[in-house]
Parts: sequence; structure tokens; C-alpha cells
Amino acid sequence: MKSNPQLVLCLECGNHVDLMPRKIYEVVSDKAAAKAGMLRVMDDSGEDYLYPSGWFAPISLPPTIKRALRQTGELAAA
Repeated sequence: MKSNPQLVLCLECGNHVDLMPRKIYEVVSDKAAAKAGMLRVMDDSGEDYLYPSGWFAPISLPPTIKRALRQTGELAAA
């Protein structure tokens, strides 16, 4: 498991059914995608896919909240 995964808040999702606005997602590191203006995100399907980076805003959460979100299934374990 990654010790400090990057987290993002979904701001918009187009017509993608595996994303929800105002939900927190983990980002999978992908430098090539970042250069192209994309983020590789673990979406609600449980898989990582590329999405426009403008659909997300980076956030930071305390470890206790991250653990609580993982325990409730609101944040996937990396």
C-alpha cells in the first residue's frame, strides 16, 4: 500500500458512470498522463482510468480521516 497516496476531489465527471462529483478518489502516478493533462484515477469500477485533470482538485486529509474513509469503503486501498 502506498504510504501517502495523492487524493483528489471530483469536480465534474462528464457522462462517466464510474465517477461522482464531490467524491474523493486516489490518483495512480502516471507521468506521461500528467504531461498530457490527464490523471490516472482509481474510479468506482475499482480500476484506474485516465480522466481530464481539470475534472479534479487535489486535496489533503489527515491520516485518521483517510483510515475512516477506507474502513467505510469510500476510499479504495492503494
